[in-house]
Amino acid sequence: MAALIFAMSAKDGVTLDTESGLLSAAKAWLAEVLSAAAGHPVDVSPIGHFAEYLLFGAVLANALRLHAPLRRAGVLASVAASLYGVTDEIHQVFVPLRSCDPADWAVDTVAACLGAIAVCALLARRAARTRAANNR
Repeated sequence: MAALIFAMSAKDGVTLDTESGLLSAAKAWLAEVLSAAAGHPVDVSPIGHFAEYLLFGAVLANALRLHAPLRRAGVLASVAASLYGVTDEIHQVFVPLRSCDPADWAVDTVAACLGAIAVCALLARRAARTRAANNR
C-alpha cells in the first residue's frame, strides 16, 4: 500500500488527471458528479487521499496485530500511516504540478485512524464471537 501511495504521489498533476487510465476516469467522473451537485467545481483529491489512507491504516493494523495486542496494533498503524503521510507530502514538493498540503496530511491521518479502528473493531468482534462459541 505504501508503494502504491508513493507511485500515485510521484505522478505529476497532468498525468494523474488525464493519463492514469481507470483512475483518471473515476476521478473525472467523481469531480463531474460532485461539481454538478455543488453547482461549482469541486476538488476531489481529498477523497483520493482519504481512500488511500483508509486502506493503508486498515492493512497496517491487520499486519501489526500479528506482532502486538490488537489495541496497540491499531495505535501503531495510525501513527505509522500518519508519519508516512508527512513523508508523502514532502515527496510531492519535488513532483511537478504537486505541492505539500498540510490539509492532505490531516485527511490522511484521520482516514488511517478510521481504517485502523474499523479493522480492530472487526477483529475484536470476531474474537469475541469465537470465544463465545468455544464457551458453549
